[in-house]
Amino acid sequence: MFEALDWREVPAAEAELAMEMDVTPRVVNGAGMLLGGLVATLADMVAGSLLMRGAPPGQRYTTRDLHITFLAPARRGPIRAAARVLRRGERSAVVRVEVHDSGDRDRHVASATLSFASVPLSGQRIGLQ
Repeated sequence: MFEALDWREVPAAEAELAMEMDVTPRVVNGAGMLLGGLVATLADMVAGSLLMRGAPPGQRYTTRDLHITFLAPARRGPIRAAARVLRRGERSAVVRVEVHDSGDRDRHVASATLSFASVPLSGQRIGLQ
């Protein structure tokens, strides 16, 4: 599914990891704006990918909470989601993602804060902080 959305990693000086996607007719609503669910999914994808890059062997992260504030419509694209880790603990992590419309004077379209639970790959549950 993600390949169909043409998400790609891009360099970003302001972030530890950034991804972007194009705004095409198949991902916009009737008003021509990128669907908010896709903005949230892009934020979740870049945040989770960033955490997995620094995950200890045998650990993975699963999204526990996603809070997103939409600031402006995304209409032109590409849309860039830039992530940085705010905190990484033994049992949880928090990531901040800023989303901009690069094709519209780098307009700030959304801010998201995501918390993740760290879980062992074996499937055993560990307590949350």
